[in-house]
This record gives sequence, structure tokens and C-alpha cells, in this order.
Amino acid sequence: MDLSLNDEQKMIAESAVVFLQEKSTTAQVRKMAESEDGMDRALWLEVVDMGWCGVAVPEAAGGMGLGWRELVLLQEQMGYHLACVPFFDAVIALTPLWQSLSQTAQGLPVVERLAQSGQICVLGMTVRGDLPAAAVVKADGDALVLNGQWNQVGSGAHADVFLLPATLPCGSLGLLEVDARAEGLTVQALQTVDATRSSADVSAVDVRLTGAALLMHGDALSKLWAQTRNLAAIGLAAEQVGVAERALDLAADYTKERQQFGKAVGSFQGVKHRAAQMLVKVETARSAVYAAAFIADTAGDATDLTYFAAQARTDATEAALFSTRESIQLHGGVGFTWEFDPHLFFRRAQASSQRMGTVEQWREQVAARLLDEPFESVAEAA
Repeated sequence: MDLSLNDEQKMIAESAVVFLQEKSTTAQVRKMAESEDGMDRALWLEVVDMGWCGVAVPEAAGGMGLGWRELVLLQEQMGYHLACVPFFDAVIALTPLWQSLSQTAQGLPVVERLAQSGQICVLGMTVRGDLPAAAVVKADGDALVLNGQWNQVGSGAHADVFLLPATLPCGSLGLLEVDARAEGLTVQALQTVDATRSSADVSAVDVRLTGAALLMHGDALSKLWAQTRNLAAIGLAAEQVGVAERALDLAADYTKERQQFGKAVGSFQGVKHRAAQMLVKVETARSAVYAAAFIADTAGDATDLTYFAAQARTDATEAALFSTRESIQLHGGVGFTWEFDPHLFFRRAQASSQRMGTVEQWREQVAARLLDEPFESVAEAA
């Protein structure tokens, strides 16, 4: 497996670095996080204009037709710069849906209308990435009436359109397009540990929809949801790699400048060892993420990505948590202060560690499969 980047991928990564260095400085991040809205809408519009929302959307639907390797490169830089835009929730988590809908004549116009429109579309999934249980649809003549609750929806406070899963009258699962301003829909913004991201509780009381609001249903949706959770976990892991690397860079820059006993503290062996541990974790996690993205692009839709997603998610979460903690420690007494930046990345690492399933939950899932499945099938998946 060759995980080296080709020329086009290097160009994408380099352009993202240059762009976000200018547009998402820590000063700008702080300004947006402390604002009432909490989102950098000007940055979001520029992201849309550059076509980043359609990187992995098929060309037939107006996208670039690239893959998950290119997406994770962008998401990694989103984490490195803590960009205050809903790229994970409105792009990464929805790309599997756009790819699937683009394959049908009925779904293609939906993707063309929503994927790169600049509207913020958000998927109504739980913090773990599972399907919410308390949502049902009833038929009322030609109309569909939606009732339900979706808690802690990522970027829900900024959504223009919700894509909400609910149980249909026939008993199968359905995914419905619901305008955030629809009568009967309530969006309650939540206070978050990481102020660079928003979350909201969404509730529907007798929200009336047309049949056209039903985008997908049945076994196809259930299968897609499982694949979406794995792919979103890989995308989130890429972001965590960026967070971990930025924490390392902050620590390295500070310890080169801070003087003690007439020398930069970064020259002390104990400090070097801690920085080296951070670097090992960052590079290990990056390899796991790139490998998972490579498998996602090359192995086909039928491939179970659970093992690869679990590896990427576990390594990246541990790297982000470890590096952000160490960065605070290596900043000494000022590492705990509001004026210095390490806490911004520590908050993102802590919040992201609970999304799309914790490390413990991913390990339990893999352990259960390893114990239940024959050795041959596990070896083939690996």
C-alpha cells in the first residue's frame, strides 16, 4: 500500500495550508468563537466558492470527482487551523450520501441542488454516529407528518437544511429533507466545551412535508448509514491529526524561545523526549488515517471499513489528547492561561474524542467482531 501523496494531492494540501494560514489565524478563531454566532460565515463562503464542498462529489453532480484521500487532507488542515466552519458536519459526514444519491436519476438533482449550494446541510445523527430512536413519520393524505427529537446535532445551530432519519409508516427507516425554518421544527443551540463548534437539539412537532422530502429509505439507507459512520470517523480522525500536529508545533515553538539557566528549554533532553513522543503519535495516527482513506477509495462500497475506521479513530484520538495535554505542560505556567493558544486545541481534542464513538466503544466493537467472526474473514478484512 503506497500512502505517499501524488502531485495533485500535494497541491491540494499545500493550497489548504496557504489559504487557512491567512483566513483562520488563532486571532480570527478567537474572534469567531467569542462572537454570538460562533461561525466564520465569510470563510465558509470562500470554502464553498473554492469547491471544497464537492471534492468527493461525482463530476456528474457538479463535483470534482476525487476521493477520501483528498477530503482527509482538507479536514486535517481544518483541524490544524481550528477553522470555525461546519466542514465536518456539512461536508465530510454528508459525502457518502451525496455519492450514493448521485448514482440514481431521482437523487442526482438533489445532490446538484444541495451539495455545493452554500446551504449548510446537517445530518441528524447522535454523538456516537448512531441512528436516533425517537422519530416517526405518519401519513396524512399526500403529506408526511414528522415528529421526533434529535439531540446534540453537530453544527445544528447553523444549519439551513436538516436531513433527519425517522421511522416511516411502513416501519422502515427513511431520511427526510427538512428546512430549518419549517413550521413545527425547533432548534435549540447548546453551550459547548469547544466554542469553535456548535451543537443543537432539534425537535419536530407535526412538521408537514411532501413526498419529495423523502430522499432514501429501507435497506439501502440502513446500509449507507453504517458506511457513513465509518467514513465520518475517518474524516474526524484526520481533523484530530491536524489538532495533534498543531499542539506539537505550538509546544516546539514555545520551548525554542523560553529560556531557563541561560538556555532554551527545548534543548533539554527531557523536553526533547516529550516532543518526540508527540511526534511519534502524530505520525502513527496520520499513517492510520491515510491508510483508511486509501482503502475507502480503492476497496469498493461493499467493503466493511469498521476495522480501518477503528484504527484511525483510536490512534488519532489518542494522539490529539496526548499532544494537547503535553503542549499545555510544555508551556509551563502560561500553558493554562486564556491568553495562550494550547487550550483551544485541548478543547477541540476533548470534544472530538466523544464524537462518532469513543476509543473504548470502537475497541469493544472490533473485539466483538474478532471474537464472533471466523479467523479467515478477519484476515481478509485486514
